[in-house]
Amino acid sequence: MKLIVPIKQVPETGNVKMDEEKGTMVRDGVESIVNPLDLYSIECALKLKEEHGGTVTVISMGPPKAEKAIREALSMGCDEGILLTDKAFAGSDTWATSYVISEAIKTLGDFDLIVAGVRATDGDTGQVGPEIAAMLDLPIATFVSRINSIENGIMNVTRLVEGGYEQVKFSMPALITVVNEISFPRLPTLRGKQTARTKDIPVVKKDDLAIDSDSLGLEGSPTRVVKIMRPKVIRNGVILDVNKIGIKKAVEELVNFLEEKNFV
Repeated sequence: MKLIVPIKQVPETGNVKMDEEKGTMVRDGVESIVNPLDLYSIECALKLKEEHGGTVTVISMGPPKAEKAIREALSMGCDEGILLTDKAFAGSDTWATSYVISEAIKTLGDFDLIVAGVRATDGDTGQVGPEIAAMLDLPIATFVSRINSIENGIMNVTRLVEGGYEQVKFSMPALITVVNEISFPRLPTLRGKQTARTKDIPVVKKDDLAIDSDSLGLEGSPTRVVKIMRPKVIRNGVILDVNKIGIKKAVEELVNFLEEKNFV
């Protein structure tokens, strides 16, 4: 099997910063990691490779430092990594990002399955996987919690849905997004780290792909963050000291407060 895993380098959750003027995430000077939910898609692909043979290629779009995320995936056992990086890609929304990744995947030749994380922890949209499938005209199953079988080019999976599970079948090549029930990510081995350190990671620029420059970056993105607001929590509470006013008075004050707020 030839498996492809799109991954993303994201800021650690506690380090997320936003450029309020541009409406984009600030990535410079912020410690970044492999999107935690992509670790499950990597593990899923590696298990399929162990069961059916083949190769696992990880592909990531981001700044040059995203190479670190690719090398981590290689240290877990992935075979190849490709970095899509160009200033023209900066500020791309999910649609523009999916467009670039889809065009890059087309250059890799035939494949059997794309395994994506269900979402990224920075944007939290869950859109890139389905958009890649749409652009490549692939069957898709989202929120996959278990792969039941792969026989004669037909994949049988279990999806996590609201209220339970459902089982679906579809033909390959295809794309799936996986939830954390699918597997438990392995840790990189020492040998894996040594191998990853020496692997060549091809860098793909805008001019290496047959893409429309007007569909890239912030200007080419059909969606915009027009305003960023920080929630303000204002609590003008009243402290009722039962020892001073008595339980009866405290209860009366509490009931009056709830009635004023239309809670009762």
